[in-house]
Amino acid sequence: MPKIVVSNTTPLITLLGVGQFDLLQTIYQQIIIPEAVYLEIEEGKDKNFYTDLKQYTWIQIVQVQNQRLLPHLQTLLDKGEAEVIALAEELTVDIILLDEKLARNYAKLQGFTCVGSFGVLLKAKDMGLIQSIKPLLEKAQKNGIRMSEQLIQQILKVAQE
Repeated sequence: MPKIVVSNTTPLITLLGVGQFDLLQTIYQQIIIPEAVYLEIEEGKDKNFYTDLKQYTWIQIVQVQNQRLLPHLQTLLDKGEAEVIALAEELTVDIILLDEKLARNYAKLQGFTCVGSFGVLLKAKDMGLIQSIKPLLEKAQKNGIRMSEQLIQQILKVAQE
């Protein structure tokens, strides 16, 4: 049975930017995103890797029903992150795709399993879907994705590269 997966903006942008967006469908079959995440992606229409997510049948854009929870979450997190966590609570998701540290920590405290952009790439490599992570990390950095040298080394160690 497919897992229920909700994604924040950064993992989508990162995977679009490194040309590995379809890994999400291959690994998870379907991705659910809240309206705020879709709107954040739409704000990036000037990016050369922009894609209208509505064209993908395996991405479902959903409006958060629990509007009372959002103001509380938005005192800690940005709108997209808040909607991702609120939606995760509504749908009892299996995995949240989330990169930002504060949001990940909050989600984990709520009992959610979080996977980041590079966790997706590590899983793809483990499944034999990609050969190497290092060039993808370099491309992500060129696209403006910030990561510490320590994180890069940790990812490469796990990837055995």
